[in-house]
Amino acid sequence: MADGRELIYYDRGTPPTDRAVADLRPLDAVVPSSEIRQDPMTGAWVTVAAHRQARTYHPPADECPLCPSREGRLSEIPAGDYQVAVFENRFPSLAGEPGTHPVPPALDDPLHSRGPGVGRCEVVCFTADHDASFADLDEDHARLVLNAWTDRTAELSALPGVRQVYCFENRGTEIGVTLAHPHGQVYALPFVPPRTAKMIDRAARHRAATGRNLFDDLVAAERASVGIPSAGSPAATGASAGSSPSDHPEDSRVVLAGDHWTAFVPFAARWPYEVHLFPNRRVPDFTGLNEDERAEFPRIYLDLLRRFDRLFGDGDQQVRAPYIAAWHQAPAGHEDELALHLELFTVRRTADKLKYLAGTESGMEAFMNDVAPEFAARRLREVGQAPAAASTPESTPESTPESTPESTPESTSDTTPDPTAEEAQR
Repeated sequence: MADGRELIYYDRGTPPTDRAVADLRPLDAVVPSSEIRQDPMTGAWVTVAAHRQARTYHPPADECPLCPSREGRLSEIPAGDYQVAVFENRFPSLAGEPGTHPVPPALDDPLHSRGPGVGRCEVVCFTADHDASFADLDEDHARLVLNAWTDRTAELSALPGVRQVYCFENRGTEIGVTLAHPHGQVYALPFVPPRTAKMIDRAARHRAATGRNLFDDLVAAERASVGIPSAGSPAATGASAGSSPSDHPEDSRVVLAGDHWTAFVPFAARWPYEVHLFPNRRVPDFTGLNEDERAEFPRIYLDLLRRFDRLFGDGDQQVRAPYIAAWHQAPAGHEDELALHLELFTVRRTADKLKYLAGTESGMEAFMNDVAPEFAARRLREVGQAPAAASTPESTPESTPESTPESTPESTSDTTPDPTAEEAQR
């Protein structure tokens, strides 16, 4: 890019020949300026990145920086079209490798620990279509995004000073999204964030008490609630829960169960509608998924997102669910115990009510949920049976464990290969 940032295109099939188009914008080089400070009371690290106050904020659609460039309007993507594109954030919270930042003045004070905000923040543009959503993608395109996440996880994990790679998507103005174009982000973090630190502690306690892995037991217990054996047992092969609500006990929290993935509402859900999605076979991160797991992923994930889009509204009055899709991957040194999984949740509790983090949640980190997890799971199972025309405000085709979303003209009949050095064009 014009300011030295890296841009990567991911494509299915033969890449276009015009990807060498230059970024002609007059941009100054990005200079890392953030730092991390440790809270002495909790041990949590806080990133201070004052330069982000100047980042792009709710531009009009015809000035979107994530759309392809066109004559008279240059964007972050120099090419005139793309399938999936990843680039370094122009306003990163974390940037650079150790030694590239100005070192904060030393403080000989254990109450004021701090360091340079090294790491990397990347933007993942899921599609060139400004008006689409992840749920609108076809299965081949969703697989391409998975390949991009996998490639970035492998590369960023190898950077000096990186402790954990975090892939996520924020959708909706209610979440605080400032760019409407369908996109996510990847953070290469120089520390283990608080939620992961708590998981490490709980997994260690569970191992000490039972001799087993916490995440294996969680997935096995939820699958057993709908009569599916745990992963790895002979009877588990091909034993998938049906998509009909009647296939589940009334109090089941399972939303979807495939041969290789299981989605369920957690027992102690924090958010009105929250779903955790695990591969049935525990792996530490995206790079550990095998071909069967990768092949099933698009169908399961798209089905789940489309159910969220059917949660609110009635008939023609559909309300897209604002959500956060947070992919948890094992940090360095904890690959043997922690598990890759998604935590997907919406801040909407009804069509016209939001879940605000008020006094107990924001002040004490003690969540109070207005929706029973078992009811949320039952509702998510029910909306899986909605007619295709009512799936989203844009009438996105329905996808269930027995169906495949309609292909778009961009799709191909070839199975997308696993990410390789050739697939990522730099």
